[in-house]
Amino acid sequence: MTAQATTKALAPQGPWYKNITKEKVNRFLMGSKEKEGFIKMFVIYALLICIGFIYIYPILYMVSKSFMSLDDLLDSSISWIPSTLNISNYLQAASSMDFWKSFLQSVIIAGLPTLCNVVSCSLIGYGLARFDFPGKKIVLAIIIFTFVLPSQITMIPTYVMYSNLKILGTLWAFVIPSLLGMGINAPIFILIFYQFFKQVPKVLIEAAQIDGAGYFKSFLQISLPSATPALITVTLFSFVWYWNESYLTEMYVHGVLTSSGWTTLVIQLDNFASNFSSYATTATNAATNLNESISMAGTMLSILPLLIMYFILQRYFVESIDRTGITGE
Repeated sequence: MTAQATTKALAPQGPWYKNITKEKVNRFLMGSKEKEGFIKMFVIYALLICIGFIYIYPILYMVSKSFMSLDDLLDSSISWIPSTLNISNYLQAASSMDFWKSFLQSVIIAGLPTLCNVVSCSLIGYGLARFDFPGKKIVLAIIIFTFVLPSQITMIPTYVMYSNLKILGTLWAFVIPSLLGMGINAPIFILIFYQFFKQVPKVLIEAAQIDGAGYFKSFLQISLPSATPALITVTLFSFVWYWNESYLTEMYVHGVLTSSGWTTLVIQLDNFASNFSSYATTATNAATNLNESISMAGTMLSILPLLIMYFILQRYFVESIDRTGITGE
């Protein structure tokens, strides 16, 4: 090192902000090809936080209120954190909703049509994806149209048809349409399978057929195992939609004019006030009058199975959603 270089290196440096150039500031704020800018990342995270808060706030409010006693509700100084965890709210709500019986029937009413939906929609989607026939585009257009068409328009004709078939007030009102590919939101499931089966390489199907496999065996052993992400996505969405469907369930399965023994947690929640009133008059111990905390506890009980299912299957669900967007061979 020369004496001039040594003198320059030992010379006192200027303030740190003098080393900041306009180009560095612009790169930090606007980003570059290798790195996102601060402004873009700030806007993205701010939007995600705001949207997340909109979805999480009702759940946090529900959990907070469900553990409060009547004194906590009347105390203006208590807003979020209850003075004590009042578990009796959940016990009274569960008793008035007949929780375990309603939960078991909810699983059956949501699970059996979901299984039928997966079977029928996968077969229909595979047939549309692998076979060409006259009127195929018309069939796809009808499927899309039935998805766009509001269910309220066909509700009265459907009710009359089920009445003529003598299946009102039974589980067949959900099972038969699901077996025929016309369950709740079945058209979107058919399109999911259709799009996914189109991405399965045709050479695999042709190789299986050369080895002697028929169409159905190729479907079961080649195409269906490759469609695991679509199967998980359809199963979860279908189960959640059947679980949350209260109006159609009450009309077709629970029975509006007929008195069937089928009910769900969502229906019990719709009739929570009257159910709790009946429970309070017949309870052996003194039941608390219906208040916001007990109502929130009942609401939490109705969505708790779905929350547990989501937390258990979250990783598989996110991976399935991601993989359904992967294209081609």
